Amino acid sequence: MEDQILAFINQNGELKPEEARQIARLLDVRSYPKGTVLLEEGEISRECFFILKGCIRKYHLVDGLEKTTAFYTEEEAAVSFTSYGQSVPADHFFACVEDCLLIVGTPEQEERMYKEFPDLLEFTRNIMQQDLGKTQNDLAAFISSSPEERYLKLLKNKPELVSRVPQHQLASYIGVTPESFSRIKKRLMKKA
Repeated sequence: MEDQILAFINQNGELKPEEARQIARLLDVRSYPKGTVLLEEGEISRECFFILKGCIRKYHLVDGLEKTTAFYTEEEAAVSFTSYGQSVPADHFFACVEDCLLIVGTPEQEERMYKEFPDLLEFTRNIMQQDLGKTQNDLAAFISSSPEERYLKLLKNKPELVSRVPQHQLASYIGVTPESFSRIKKRLMKKA
């Protein structure tokens, strides 16, 4: 596991090798079983998550229905930025779609590590900028595309989700009912 963390650090930043090893040893790594709700709507997020193994789903309750807005998998962070950063109640849920192995961070832990390892702040900033850019691009693509195009993009960018995530959650993610999702898949199979 430490090797996995070090590989990620080394491919995404310029931390000194000894510093990277010390950081990897200090991280809080936890296991969560499938179905664990990590954050509930209305709670103030006190933790952020980085996925080493597994899948986390972000969803909202709208008129009693779950609306999936994101899936986070290996080497991605799941953070409720507004709630975590500004201590306001979350407007969504985070739940484990699979058994998960996560690095769990807290504001206090981050502050201590930034003081001890000043280069970590720049490393974190770079990762966050990349994530923000990806999120902005994903949102623009989502708004300007049809459900079929969203599904095709999902198949291109994260094909593993099709076998890892329940179909009704994928349908919600692309913005359709499970029945419509089934029709989209059939239509695409006929084209292929």
